[in-house]
Amino acid sequence: MTAPSPSSSPPPAEAVTPLVRGVAVLTALTEAGGTLSASALERSTGLARSTVDRITATLARMGYVRLDGRDAVLTPRVMELGNAYLSALRLPSLLDGEADALADELDESVSLAVADRDGIRFIHQATRRRAMSVSFRIGDLLPAERTAPGPLFAAEWTDADWSAWHTRRAADPTDAGFPAVPPRTPTAPTDFESRAAQARQNGWSLDDQLIEPGLVAVSAPVRAPVRASAPTSASARIACVASVVSHTSRHTAADLRETLLPRLRTTVAAMERRLREAAPPEPGPTPAGLATWTTASKHELGRDFVESLARGLTVLTAFGEGRSSLTLTDVAKATGLARATARRALITYEHLGLVAAEDRRFTLTPRVLSLGYPPLSRTTLAHLAAPHLRALADRLHEPTALAVLVPGTDPAEIQYVAVAAAGRVLTVDITVGTRLPATRTALGRALLNAAPHGYALADEELESGLRSIAVPVRDRTGHPVAALNVATHAARRTLDNFLTEVLPHLRTTADHIQSDLHLASRFTHVPLA
Repeated sequence: MTAPSPSSSPPPAEAVTPLVRGVAVLTALTEAGGTLSASALERSTGLARSTVDRITATLARMGYVRLDGRDAVLTPRVMELGNAYLSALRLPSLLDGEADALADELDESVSLAVADRDGIRFIHQATRRRAMSVSFRIGDLLPAERTAPGPLFAAEWTDADWSAWHTRRAADPTDAGFPAVPPRTPTAPTDFESRAAQARQNGWSLDDQLIEPGLVAVSAPVRAPVRASAPTSASARIACVASVVSHTSRHTAADLRETLLPRLRTTVAAMERRLREAAPPEPGPTPAGLATWTTASKHELGRDFVESLARGLTVLTAFGEGRSSLTLTDVAKATGLARATARRALITYEHLGLVAAEDRRFTLTPRVLSLGYPPLSRTTLAHLAAPHLRALADRLHEPTALAVLVPGTDPAEIQYVAVAAAGRVLTVDITVGTRLPATRTALGRALLNAAPHGYALADEELESGLRSIAVPVRDRTGHPVAALNVATHAARRTLDNFLTEVLPHLRTTADHIQSDLHLASRFTHVPLA
């Protein structure tokens, strides 16, 4: 198995208790879909209310949650933890092109999964947007025995792994520990061991409605290259498993095996060739100034900032592309933390199953994806922009909006995908979904003529008295994908006022939205609406 099982025994003496509690809060928020009230967090974690309040305040300071009234809400910033694991793993960035191309060719969903103890966890999803579609997300954990990839991973299990699986099955008869799947029924198949043996022999595996009625999948293993230093008798281990997923109104399980498995195997061969030919990664930049930042935050916020939690979480961001396996010295150097501080955090993570240790080197495990990734991996640009629009509207007391170009329209049109109203008697009243001519709006001009750090104005062109200023929002490649505006009545603000007072706030808000977009889209597709 890839990850050690998190121990149910008490944490070791050197573990960082606030870090254990912070991970519990992030996990509870993740399993709840990203939002929980303080009282619900208190119930789900068993922590005291004062402890929950201090932890959420610290996570808010780090940008990992947003405090919205009584609720704590996960933000895209928390995805940097999962991104650290996925970057270190490299498989999504190396293999996503082949997976996406296969999904396009077959018009079916294609996924990549890795082993996580006696479960599987998704690291890439190329889904089809249909009324009836697969809803699994990157980071979701499924029990191995109820999936197509599971038997392939189990074919490599040791006796200890099988013993751990039997223990888990007996302790959790309904699969309550796997919130991404429906409860297991008493009539669920019990032939997993024979399915694993069959998968070892066949080199592929099927899921014939094991998760829920109607869902079928076929899987094949993607094997990692055998290292030159390995014994000649060594066989290539499974790096991940690729699956084609459908439903029985489109394909039966037998049909998947007969018609789609050959094409899946061709793609798997291309994936394995890609892994063999990939050049070693160049180490990316390490986090900078994190230890200094946490100290400053402690001085500013006092008791409400749990410095040991913040410092512990920064340890996860020390890993990344070209930094998949680190020594204690490497981690301390990357984060600026003292060796003793980094060591205690790593001991804590090993206990929690988030880090694996071998030969004095540490690696992240797939369990890191349980810290906020699944509910955010299906976010949209409109959703992640919404709180930023609200904050901007509250600051300026003017309505704000986010719009995108409508594909294929001639003349070009924009469509509003998110809005935040202002508490005024005379205000702009445009709702989500509204379409307007792009050339007559500041939003449209910001998209059509997007220069770096540029802006666009529209002064009483769409309607008398309506004055608007907009800036583009850019994706990771620098391409403008949306525009953000502030609108007002001409009697309230002059054009000079727009440029001197509104534009700086508008640009800052666009930067915040872009930052969230870049984090969220590192390994996921972020639809515009």
